[in-house]
Amino acid sequence: MRPRVIESFYGPEVIREAGNKEKAMANSLLPPEERNLTPDQVAALDKRRDLGHMFLVMAGQFTVIATVLLLWVGQDLSYSPGWEHPMAYYFVIVLVLSVIFGITGLVLRRGTPRID
Repeated sequence: MRPRVIESFYGPEVIREAGNKEKAMANSLLPPEERNLTPDQVAALDKRRDLGHMFLVMAGQFTVIATVLLLWVGQDLSYSPGWEHPMAYYFVIVLVLSVIFGITGLVLRRGTPRID
């Protein structure tokens, strides 16, 4: 019996005799480097992605705080004498933290390995 090839949304599927299906992989939407992971590696990947998601949430929260601090930065820079500009310093610190957590979150959500 000659095998039939059925094209679907997920890729070609070969149907052999008696209904046996041969597929290259169950989920072809996964990136190539994640297709042959062991269960322990999948758990580590999930932990890393969860940590990356948490860092992205923290970056968003720091961005909201930086936006609120921006309301006082202009007044602080205008009216505070000398180098005493606490709101400007807080704004810069929060902005730097937001950028650091955002970049770290994006890196951890991608394909780089988690550092334990």
